[in-house]
Amino acid sequence: DLIINCLRMRPERIIVGECRGGETLAMLQAMNTGHEGSMTTLHANTPRDALARIETMCLMSGVDLPQRAIREQTASAIELIVQQARLKDGSRRVMAITEVAGMEGDVVVLRDIFAFEQTGVDEHGKIVGNLRPTGIRPRFIDRFEAMNIYLPPNVFGSANERFY
Repeated sequence: DLIINCLRMRPERIIVGECRGGETLAMLQAMNTGHEGSMTTLHANTPRDALARIETMCLMSGVDLPQRAIREQTASAIELIVQQARLKDGSRRVMAITEVAGMEGDVVVLRDIFAFEQTGVDEHGKIVGNLRPTGIRPRFIDRFEAMNIYLPPNVFGSANERFY
């Protein structure tokens, strides 16, 4: 109800703490009506699982939509998935920053831009590692540059420096 009502206020941003059910469809629809910069969270094991979870939660709305329509809404609304996980040592780390790159057939295309690489375990049993670039330059960089936001090319690594 709050998502639907907030649209009447012409917001610049919509931020929902967590989608757990049918409100996910309302959130996707809001994100597809020009409200750039919108954000929400959900629980899933991987970025791909997050997409499946979004589909499932949209179906919980009671609106009878075909799977492809939900996937198209998702691919259009979401640009990035930032996946965080709790590691074996109890710490939480960002494991992947993944771009939603559109659709190919009936499949939403994902491209990892950054991925966590574990390099070891320290003397206290804490996992050591870094979020590393995959060498893929995300599609949204052109929009950044149109707004005079320039990132050094090495932020995303290069195809020669991919670590996996």
